[in-house]
Amino acid sequence: MITIHETIEQGSDEWHDLRRGILCASEVRHILTPTLKIADNEKTRSHVWEIAAQRISGYTEPTYIGDSMLRGHEDEIRARDKYSTEYAPVTEVGFITNDALGFTMGYSPDGLVGNDGLIECKSRIQKYQVQTIVEMEPPEEFMLQLQTALLISGRKWIDFISYSGGLPMVTMRQEPIPRYQEAIAEAATGFEAKVAAKVEEYGNRLADAANRLIPTERVVEQEMFLGGEE
Repeated sequence: MITIHETIEQGSDEWHDLRRGILCASEVRHILTPTLKIADNEKTRSHVWEIAAQRISGYTEPTYIGDSMLRGHEDEIRARDKYSTEYAPVTEVGFITNDALGFTMGYSPDGLVGNDGLIECKSRIQKYQVQTIVEMEPPEEFMLQLQTALLISGRKWIDFISYSGGLPMVTMRQEPIPRYQEAIAEAATGFEAKVAAKVEEYGNRLADAANRLIPTERVVEQEMFLGGEE
């Protein structure tokens, strides 16, 4: 079932609660290669432990928000406003979840367009913007996120928006590509099985008194902003 969480603000505590312990569209690059091969490397294994730890602890560790992320947030607002003016009105929502594969996946859209569309905005430095304008196709590095967004949202198309202040804004439409959709579903299912296995193993360790595991309390010094990207 697809659920659109309309009133949740991205970056809020409620948003973090929704995405905690699940695979999100921006993270599929950790489990699937650009050539659509299931990844098995250090980043993949690290992400298994990250999601397992979130499920076990019920806590999301803070992430520092740097200058590039702040610029990206401002550029997203500018790009969305220009798209709304030039193409079609955009509706902002907080999060989309989909449990059709038997587990939950999530996506934070930059906006919904009508009943069929999405937008995904990317803030680019000028050399990449010039390259994108010349090549006129979505960069390979974003294809997995775009196709996962379509899979999770069930929408018919997504407009990829490449934005770099001072250069023309680029808008390119993508529709679901079956080979991407199938590869993403397969990789996500395998990833979910790995996470579930680690959570079960953790429970088994806790149950064994011989391991002498002593409970502790978390003391949080909130010195960093909670952040993330979708």
